[in-house]
Amino acid sequence: MQQETYQGSDPLRQFFQWNETMWADMQRASLGDNPVTRALSEVNAQDLNTFYNAVANNPVRLLDIQMQWWQGQLAICQNSMAKSLDREAGSLIADPPGDRRFQHKSWKEDPHFDFLRQSYLHFAQSLTRTLEVVEGLPEPVRQRLHFFFRQTINALSPTNFIWSNPELLHRTLEEKGANLVKGIELFQEDLAASANLLKIRMTRQSAFELGRDLATTPGEVVFRNDVFELIQYGASTDTVFKTPLLVIPPFINKFYILDLKEQNSLVRWLRDQGHTVFIMSWRNPGKEQASIGFQDLIHAGTMEAVRVIEQITGEKEVNAVGYCIGGTLLASTMALYAARRMKPRIKSATFLTTLLDFTQPGEVGVFINEPVVSAMEQMNDAQGFFDGRQMAVTFSLLRENSLYWNYYIDNYLKGEEPADFDILYWNSDSTNLSATCASFLLRELYLNNRLSQPGEVKVGNFGIDLSKVKTPSYFLSTREDHIALWDATFKGSRLLGCETTLVLGESGHVAGVVNPPAKNKYGYWLSEQPFESAEQWLAAARREAGSWWTHWQQWVSPHVGDSIPARTIGSEECPALMPAPGRYVRQTLPVEE
Repeated sequence: MQQETYQGSDPLRQFFQWNETMWADMQRASLGDNPVTRALSEVNAQDLNTFYNAVANNPVRLLDIQMQWWQGQLAICQNSMAKSLDREAGSLIADPPGDRRFQHKSWKEDPHFDFLRQSYLHFAQSLTRTLEVVEGLPEPVRQRLHFFFRQTINALSPTNFIWSNPELLHRTLEEKGANLVKGIELFQEDLAASANLLKIRMTRQSAFELGRDLATTPGEVVFRNDVFELIQYGASTDTVFKTPLLVIPPFINKFYILDLKEQNSLVRWLRDQGHTVFIMSWRNPGKEQASIGFQDLIHAGTMEAVRVIEQITGEKEVNAVGYCIGGTLLASTMALYAARRMKPRIKSATFLTTLLDFTQPGEVGVFINEPVVSAMEQMNDAQGFFDGRQMAVTFSLLRENSLYWNYYIDNYLKGEEPADFDILYWNSDSTNLSATCASFLLRELYLNNRLSQPGEVKVGNFGIDLSKVKTPSYFLSTREDHIALWDATFKGSRLLGCETTLVLGESGHVAGVVNPPAKNKYGYWLSEQPFESAEQWLAAARREAGSWWTHWQQWVSPHVGDSIPARTIGSEECPALMPAPGRYVRQTLPVEE
């Protein structure tokens, strides 16, 4: 992007000069030599062609939908005229539940803006309804179009533009465009820190420091290889449980989501219950780590962590907790132990929002098809990794109004820096995925769902079979999870050949997991009834108040062993290398080799 100096007394003129170059630069960055963008465009064009053919074959249904839209729009016009005469008159179209875009009073009180709001929402509803009722669309096509229609509709929302947003218009006139000049500065900083897609800041990057504000539980790195660091946390109790606890975070994120502030740190809470806690901190891979694959994460990752823990504590078994794709890795590790006829080494297994069966990948599924996966592999092979910044934007766009466009408005159009929020700081602290591992996840797990098929996933010479896993298991899913749908995670639990306890937490993929008991914010559901379907399970379940953390502690109690004097950190063979949170977690993108 050409750098300009924004000075003088005409901020609005400066803004529009900048605006002319901004969209051109963004288009070049996103539509340049990017095979993923081309593949998505081609798939979308094919889907639209299928949609148009289906609409053409349903002329009566299309005419009915058009008539409903015209009648609704006419009613909105009449309502707007009535509102011009009587400001107290109500609106015909209400905001969708949970939609916070139109909260400024002018959207309801000003007839012109209320007309714009109602017309936009009415059009959005009509377009969505058309997609839902048109017959002859294959379900994967319908799901993809639903996602991309939603993205287009929400990108064109009148709230996203200065002249059609009364709050932005009032502020811009009041501040004589100074808000836009500040927004330009924030945009340029974000664009410089982005990959192919604009990554909008969600919190101030200077707001937190690891080891000072976040990831503060006292501990030491006791092992390091090219794949991960192992952190052992110091005991806070005089005695500890004999069986140590290994936490396996997702290797597409940084571990400190489980060790945020003192008040909401799961790691600190586990330590305070008497567990000897170890956690894996994954390396942020660059081009040099392109060949590291899923089997390396097992051999040099989880299995190596278990070996080191035995060396330090003398215990041959651990209780293990796997979060998200870290749980998938944990299940695969246990299946490899079984395939190699080894002692299981995992005494109990806890799976937090974990997919084992990928037939229902959630909204991520719109990107899971042969052309897009092949394009992702091509791009990742060229650079050696799947850029975590692009991954972060993709996940944000799964909840575009609350995780993308609201920050676009606040940051760039209002000129406000976002508030300091620990979870969003972590969410913005992205992690790469090696090209080899990314290909395995996209093709073998998501596209082909091979992990659910006995022997189809091979680790070395061994085909793994999840049904051979006999370890008692605890599955926590969350009801509003859009990344790992709770019914899909529960379905995957049936692939294991063991006794499973199913728990459904409130909230979503992160907030439902990071749910400390002291806050008493979200509850959970339990049921011991046979699991035939998600709806049947939930209908029979009972809701419990409080955090799932305390329920899990009761569940794991039979597996923790006797109480022994608190352990010191490390051993002669595995001495403390440096204080937690260690070196790898401090790597930021882009990774410098």
